[in-house]
Amino acid sequence: QAFFCLLLWVPWGSSCPPSCQCTERAGAKAVLCSSRHLEEIPKDIPKDAVFLKLDANSITRIPSNAFRHLSHLQELDLSRNAIEKIDRAAFKGVAAGLRTLDLSSNRIRSIPKEALLALNAKLRLANNPWHCECALQEVLWEARLDPDSVQDITCHTAPREEYVGKPLLQVLDAGVNFCSVRHRTTDVAMFITMFGWFAMVIVYVICYVRHNREDTCKHVDYLKSLPSTQGHAE
Repeated sequence: QAFFCLLLWVPWGSSCPPSCQCTERAGAKAVLCSSRHLEEIPKDIPKDAVFLKLDANSITRIPSNAFRHLSHLQELDLSRNAIEKIDRAAFKGVAAGLRTLDLSSNRIRSIPKEALLALNAKLRLANNPWHCECALQEVLWEARLDPDSVQDITCHTAPREEYVGKPLLQVLDAGVNFCSVRHRTTDVAMFITMFGWFAMVIVYVICYVRHNREDTCKHVDYLKSLPSTQGHAE
């Protein structure tokens, strides 16, 4: 009976994942899961966690709602993993309270802007094999980046070879606008499509007129071949 009462006294969500260490830091719960060979985010992280370290593991993806139950979370460290994919709703539920988010030293080439733009957290995105494009440019414009690491966001690949290996901020400061390139490409594609449709309409009209002209000529020739009423009368 005493053991049953003890179970009722223990708050739900206070357990610690077997591969992690839970401790107190300045009166707040810290969950330390660094260098534990994790391949995915643990599902049994305490709900009252304020600090969560998942760095130096083998996590490859951040799925939707991965941290939704962690409403008290303020600092999240996902650096030095093998993250390649981040879902659009990866940080749903923690956007309001999160103060720092470290995604540095992963394998991230691109990221949906919807995943980050709702965050007020300071972001660290350095040392990833970024593909410099419009979406990444929009993230840099609107997200809160850690000023100490922004110079380490470099172009691993880019639409033009001259941008490869350069810090993205340096490329943008030089006047490059990846979004205008995309819009210009879209405009050219729309123009080609419209021209194609216009050409098809012209060809159809020409064929239609030519076909009607041939039918008319045949009809006239047929009428000419008919015996006249005057000949019948004679």
